[in-house]
Amino acid sequence: MSFPSGQSRFRLLSLLVFVGVLVSQNSFSQDTIHRKKIGLVLSGGGAKGFAHIGVLKVLENAGVKIDYIGGTSMGAVVGGLYASGYNATQIDSIFEYTNFNELLQDYIPRTSKSFYEKRNDEMYAISLPFSKLKIGIPIALSKGMYNYNLLAKLTHNVRNVRDFNKLPIPFVCIATDIEKGKQVILNKGYLAQAMMASSAFPSLFSPVEIDDKILIDGGVTNNYPVEELRKMGAEIIIGVDVQDDLKDRKALNDATRILVQITNLDMINKMQGKVKLTDVYIKPDVSEYGVISFNDGKEIIKKGEEAALLKIGEIQKFCNLQTAVQRQAVKDEVYKIDLKKIDITELKNYTRAYVLGKLRIKAGKKTTYDELKSGINTLNATQNFSRISYSIDSYQDGDALHLNLVENDTKTFLKFGLHYDDLYKSALLVNVTQKKILFKNDVLSLDMALGDNIRYNFDYYIDNGFYWSFGIKSWYSTFNRNVATDFRNGEVLSQLGVDKLNIDFSDFTNQAYMQTVFIQKYLIGAGIEYKHLKIQTSTIENGDSVFEDSNYFNLFGHLKYDSFDNKYFPKSGWLFYGDFKTYLYSSNYTNEFNQFSVAKGEISFAQTILKKFTIKVQSEAGFKIGNDSVDFFNFVLGGYGYNTINNFKHFYGYDYLSVSANSFIKSNFTLDYEIFKKNHLNFSANYANLEDGLFASGNWFSKPKLSGYAFGYGIESIVGPIEVKYSWSPELPKGYVWVSAGFWF
Repeated sequence: MSFPSGQSRFRLLSLLVFVGVLVSQNSFSQDTIHRKKIGLVLSGGGAKGFAHIGVLKVLENAGVKIDYIGGTSMGAVVGGLYASGYNATQIDSIFEYTNFNELLQDYIPRTSKSFYEKRNDEMYAISLPFSKLKIGIPIALSKGMYNYNLLAKLTHNVRNVRDFNKLPIPFVCIATDIEKGKQVILNKGYLAQAMMASSAFPSLFSPVEIDDKILIDGGVTNNYPVEELRKMGAEIIIGVDVQDDLKDRKALNDATRILVQITNLDMINKMQGKVKLTDVYIKPDVSEYGVISFNDGKEIIKKGEEAALLKIGEIQKFCNLQTAVQRQAVKDEVYKIDLKKIDITELKNYTRAYVLGKLRIKAGKKTTYDELKSGINTLNATQNFSRISYSIDSYQDGDALHLNLVENDTKTFLKFGLHYDDLYKSALLVNVTQKKILFKNDVLSLDMALGDNIRYNFDYYIDNGFYWSFGIKSWYSTFNRNVATDFRNGEVLSQLGVDKLNIDFSDFTNQAYMQTVFIQKYLIGAGIEYKHLKIQTSTIENGDSVFEDSNYFNLFGHLKYDSFDNKYFPKSGWLFYGDFKTYLYSSNYTNEFNQFSVAKGEISFAQTILKKFTIKVQSEAGFKIGNDSVDFFNFVLGGYGYNTINNFKHFYGYDYLSVSANSFIKSNFTLDYEIFKKNHLNFSANYANLEDGLFASGNWFSKPKLSGYAFGYGIESIVGPIEVKYSWSPELPKGYVWVSAGFWF
């Protein structure tokens, strides 16, 4: 083998160096000269921002690598998710499975509400703030907590990133300082909170507080932040504009379109200059959609794809296209927060124990985002805080939850409701609720039902969270009706030779009680009760027409669990209720009183068996313990759609207050079909055994002696359920039509 001469070796080495320089220059040229930094700007536009997802899909397939993202409002939400690591397909799936009706309403599941708050939501159609003798209106339809919880969960993988330039793709979004009327550039902080502030559309969502600034939707000041991307270093700008042009009077046919037009007036004038700063300007045709057209998401995404495909030529001109961009998807898993610490802002009127009791999570263990969401929902349901926000930061090889609460300055609320049923008849409900009267965490509520039968309900409650809470209650109920029971085993009916009595019934009750939440699910309570009961009839023309006019004192205890998603038309959940009362004293109007006790319980569950079919199964039982005594606390069955008191129980097939005895067992089965949203057809069947000493005799296990059935149609309206039922029993010669409208009270 021979080797090249020295001169030849020099020439060969020079050739290799020359080739290497060419290669390196070519590589440098590809990466540094021709590979220009690409910025993507996404405008606001509400639901029309779904088009951004379609554009992202096309850009990914075309091989466009995005180096910077800027967005406003919905553009900030889509852009923030993309910048945090999600690919276009994932974002499409996220939006497809998001319930935007719940998002706009700031939906709080019934299971996240305390027993007091469940009652509050299931009695009143309207709730308005009241201050200085003036009725106010809420600052917005929603605090946006549903959205905040969702975004916090979705951005878990970047929860500790506080500089948005350090996200997988550097990101910036725009909000508006409502006090100064200026844009605020958000490129640092907690990503979920920044996206929320940028998309806080006025009147729909409450403002967001960041760094002592009150922020709303960035579209008010800068709906297309192209200049900010240039400053970040973007050399090529691809812009997606989904905002409206000016509409004529025919198109301005709802409040949201008018609000959008107002907020867009200045922005539309500025867009000519902004378009000139955009290298590839994409304007999807979404003019036929509105800012809340979330149900049209698939069609709007398609519009984005179509608009982007039309611009592929321009994109190729400006961008060095690669093969389709394969973005590694964010892992789809149940993220857990390794909670080491909980910080809560200092509060004036609420204790840390109160907040933690509502939050229902504790430091020192791992927590899921669903558990955190449930706790935040519980805090939100109290209406004690005008703004709620949080961030999750790194702390001691785990996470710290920083909870920022702003107390609601409004302490007084006026609430209203309407109701009609065949027992209490029609009533207008007026409520005054006053918070923070004497102690931290307290609330006073007074209901007045004005109508055919005047009623009231008073409740003062001190909520101590995990610890024992205390309260006092007082209520008065009255009605007049022909009924088929005399509360005395038919004795009076037999003497008079009639099958019904016209009675005037009144119940005046006062309680002092204490209660707590047991293992975060069960309500356990106990107390002392004073009751005055008066029953008289106009059927008896001669003699004493007053059956009962006595005072009673009793001790009581109860245990309750309620996870139904809806009180009136549940689709899922369980309910358990147990109650025990021992009557110790009576003024003894009838001279028949002996000490006795009453125990009763209920268990029921609901389950959706097909998409629109739900079955509800309910079982109840009760019995009296002790010597023979007054019969006025017996169990009385019949009717439907009214607020039950004492031991009155609904029973299909029998008229209101038809049959009574000191012991009963009952089962009810309901099949409900939601024919379309909030409209229900249902069929119910109930069976019962009812007699004195039922459980002692063993007859509770025999074939049911009472049965009844009902067909019904119900609507979930803003004033509560509106129902019509036809009910019948094979034991009776005729059926009944019952009408109930509004929340029961």
